[in-house]
Amino acid sequence: MNKAITDGVVFMPTPFEAGLDVWSSGEGTPGSDTYDGAVNAAFVPADQDFAGCLELQKTTSTQLLRYMGETPIYPGCYLRITARVKAISGNLPSVQISGWAGDGNNDLVTGLTRVGTSVDLTSYGEVVEISAIVGSGNRGGVDMIWPDPVIYGHFGLNITGPNGGVIRVDDIVIEDITEAYLRSMLDWVDVRDFGAIGNGVTDDTAAFEAADDAADGRIVLISAGTYYLGSDVTFSNRVRFEGTVTMPDAAMLSLTKNFDLPTYIDAFDNEELAFKKAFQSLLNNSDHESLDLGGRRISVSGPIDMQAAVNNRTEYATRRQIRNGQFYAENNANWDTESFTSTATYNANNPTTLTNVTNVANIPIGALVWANGVGREVYVRAKNNATQEITLSRPLYDAVGTQTYSFTRFKYILDFSGFQKLSKFMISDVEFQCGGRSSGILLAPAGLTFHLKDSFMTAPKDRGISSPGEGCQGMLIDRCQFLSDEGGTRAQDRVSIALNANANDVKLRNNRITKFRHFAVLAGTSSIISGNHWFQGDSELEGLRTSGLVLTSPHNRATIDGNYIDNCFVEWTNEHDPAPEFNSEFSFSALNISNNVFQSIDSASWFRFIVIKPHGSGHFINGLNVTGNVFRSIHGVLDRVDRVDTSFADLDFGRMRNIVVKGNSFNNIEQGIENPLVLDHEQNTPNDTWTVYCAGPLPFGGYARNVESVVARSRIRDGGGSDNFAMPWVSTEEGANRDQVQLHWPENVEGDVTVVVRMDAY
Repeated sequence: MNKAITDGVVFMPTPFEAGLDVWSSGEGTPGSDTYDGAVNAAFVPADQDFAGCLELQKTTSTQLLRYMGETPIYPGCYLRITARVKAISGNLPSVQISGWAGDGNNDLVTGLTRVGTSVDLTSYGEVVEISAIVGSGNRGGVDMIWPDPVIYGHFGLNITGPNGGVIRVDDIVIEDITEAYLRSMLDWVDVRDFGAIGNGVTDDTAAFEAADDAADGRIVLISAGTYYLGSDVTFSNRVRFEGTVTMPDAAMLSLTKNFDLPTYIDAFDNEELAFKKAFQSLLNNSDHESLDLGGRRISVSGPIDMQAAVNNRTEYATRRQIRNGQFYAENNANWDTESFTSTATYNANNPTTLTNVTNVANIPIGALVWANGVGREVYVRAKNNATQEITLSRPLYDAVGTQTYSFTRFKYILDFSGFQKLSKFMISDVEFQCGGRSSGILLAPAGLTFHLKDSFMTAPKDRGISSPGEGCQGMLIDRCQFLSDEGGTRAQDRVSIALNANANDVKLRNNRITKFRHFAVLAGTSSIISGNHWFQGDSELEGLRTSGLVLTSPHNRATIDGNYIDNCFVEWTNEHDPAPEFNSEFSFSALNISNNVFQSIDSASWFRFIVIKPHGSGHFINGLNVTGNVFRSIHGVLDRVDRVDTSFADLDFGRMRNIVVKGNSFNNIEQGIENPLVLDHEQNTPNDTWTVYCAGPLPFGGYARNVESVVARSRIRDGGGSDNFAMPWVSTEEGANRDQVQLHWPENVEGDVTVVVRMDAY
């Protein structure tokens, strides 16, 4: 910054040869005496040291020499006043730079230092240079600090000491030297001032570190250029990028004071690379718990291998978060699904391992496994090329022996599968714009409490979130929207799934999920599914419907509460059991379905909202609560709401226990269900055996196994009309379908009773 150069400001006084009428013997203010015609002053046109100069005899105690022109004083501008003088004869005086400080009213601003350092003249003919700096700020080297309200000055010399001496003064110079103060005045330091080259080849690491050390709270400016950094660089001050940097993959750039994606994009001039480098720093720096994407949309050309971006770590367990932005999958072939086939052998005694896998090296971690006897959402968790083995995310229910397996590897925008373990990782306020080209997130094979919240998974091609192992333990999905790319496809033709989980304690809360094949396939236990709305219908009349929520652990311990379950059903299976037949286990147990709204539109009459599908014989229900739900059909009437899918096996209805189905509402449902079942029986003809038909209301077509109570609602009368006060005994599981109970009286009687019947033991 130089006002004379940038703004054309004239600071220099006129030379003495232009006339002495502008050089005052006073303070230089208007009306003060000048040296024009003065007896003690004359212009000397030729001097051996000075081309032209003022010769002046000292006649007063403090002889003044002031330029009468108003030299402007600007905030942030620093002026150096220089004079060259020499003694000619007589007494030797002292000289110093001095000035008069004026404000906007042309008054003297008092209380300021108005002189520089005094210099003694000690010999004749010796040229002595004196100078002083004037400026608005209290900075090093400033002799006269003149802040606001000073706006101009009259500058020159004070000549002190004994009178009578004669001196000569060269033309006084006033120059703008503000650039000498720029380093301390401005709020930045430039890496080029510390040796950075910026040619993209020379390693500028040392210069960057030196600039950061010198900044001391100011911004480090990366000026125009391309800077190669060969090793890690950490900035402890804020950074501004005009130029860009390039680094090896393993080298880290840590911006501790402005750690956000927009700054990294400025640094690397590539959104995708910038995100990788920022994520690398996130997992290697303790100063930040989250990476702010700054509301930016990141165009992603292919799957981002998150572990490769942080190749010095295979495990991480400190809370970290990515937030506030979008990922956009570009339209290219990098998202194309990969498919492989191999023969392999399965042994139920080693339930999560495939052995003798041909071409095992070609099969990628995170691939979905397809074959006979393989349940839904089974993934390749790990592999060992040397032993030709694959570790599966879940066991297989009926695949013992050798067969051909298909392995399908979807492509995910964020792929964490390279980590061995990743815990306490969160993504919030992020939209994954998959565009029907990519999937969303592939989790690490192990880890705790992955958390996605307040985010959108928009149009994933195959999967929203996939777990290839147990990196979903304690996973939380809160207030997110999963928006299918298959909205115009018939329900039975859809292939995309919003999410799956293999581990326990998953929480799915307050999400909205539209028109996937399945909302969630949950293989773990103790899950909470609450406050969600998922709908999977289509425009077909009496169309097929698919399961929205799939639970594959029979001893489930899950709570499904307060959801809106629209045009789909809850399916409860044991398809991930390597020995799916019942064998001294809890069987289908510990499931709570309460306070949900179940709705179907234009569904076939045989559609059901709750389906149990055992994959082996001998199973039964051992703890189920279905209470407070609303079941509703629009544009059609459903036969009932519950069903056992007997594609593989039926349930053992003789072993049912602890089932409560109460307080539910049924709208346009032909047959509601209830357990315990309250039945009113009217016996109009006297008989000693009354048969009570329980078929229909008992859930899942269960047996009438127990009678809790029999209460007479009218007089029990014999054939002659006399009262009978006897108590009947009951027999259960009567009839061909074992869905009747009989009341046995000591004689033929008639009357009305209320019977409470159960399909279970308790």
